[in-house]
Amino acid sequence: MRIIQFSLDRKYNPRKPIVACIGYFDGLHYGHKMLIKKTIELANDLKVEPSLITFDPDPWVIIKNEENPKHLTTMRQRVNIASSLGIKNIIILQFTKEMAHLSYKEFEDRVLKPLQIKTLICGFDFHYGFKGEGNTDTLKNQSGINVEVIDCVSADNQKISTTRITNLIETDNIAKANQLLGYRYQIEGTIIHGHKQGRTIGFPTANIAVDKEFIIPSLGVYAGYVKVDNKWYKAMINLGHNPTFNESIKVSVEAYILDFKEMIYGKRIILEFDHFMRHEKKFSNKSNLALQLEQDVNHVRKNLNAHE
Repeated sequence: MRIIQFSLDRKYNPRKPIVACIGYFDGLHYGHKMLIKKTIELANDLKVEPSLITFDPDPWVIIKNEENPKHLTTMRQRVNIASSLGIKNIIILQFTKEMAHLSYKEFEDRVLKPLQIKTLICGFDFHYGFKGEGNTDTLKNQSGINVEVIDCVSADNQKISTTRITNLIETDNIAKANQLLGYRYQIEGTIIHGHKQGRTIGFPTANIAVDKEFIIPSLGVYAGYVKVDNKWYKAMINLGHNPTFNESIKVSVEAYILDFKEMIYGKRIILEFDHFMRHEKKFSNKSNLALQLEQDVNHVRKNLNAHE
């Protein structure tokens, strides 16, 4: 798999023609996967490499001056997922103010056509060019690139979209979000020192400084998994304010990793959310909290299958 950086100020010399899908692809959910599936099918028919065209940074950073927008996935995650699905080339368009101000015709001539695309696959609601003035109709009317448009992909009579999945993640419905993603939602971060209150009641937790780009699920207790040193463990994950111990304003992200006793401060880990268990609550004393945590751990142990 190749990663190709494309910018307007540098001439691009493609190795060979490609079939490509285009979009930002945050989450690479089931809707996006239909574009990738079609891309691979057509590329195989034409005996060329299936490719994915995306943007960096997020276009809203340039168009709406958004600072640090939140996402379901980082670029690295999207690249890894796309590669696992069979994409051979990831073409990253370096999205600048100059690119944002290209008319749709200029975008076709200066961005799409130099890539030597035989067929371009996009979603039914794809827009491009200045203020999104280009759409699937204008794309079909240009000459030189065949265009395939994928209709709306729905579940439960609703469009599968990044916005819909984000809303599910932020409203306790991580299990449904996972169904639409086609995998369990993940966030990543670094293990840091916490207040070490959990160990006083027999539940030492790993405190995680989560990377700022990730959308954080709604507060509460989750059953999930933690990946440490390339190995997965069952885990009880808590997102909240520690109301029983020194309630804090800042949201903390902690994981009690089952059957794990290693010191891992400073290490990078992955948290994977399987399903929501309960809302966070304040207990009258440590003993009651410990009893609830025992029930939570038993639930995790009984209800999570071996990590695939």
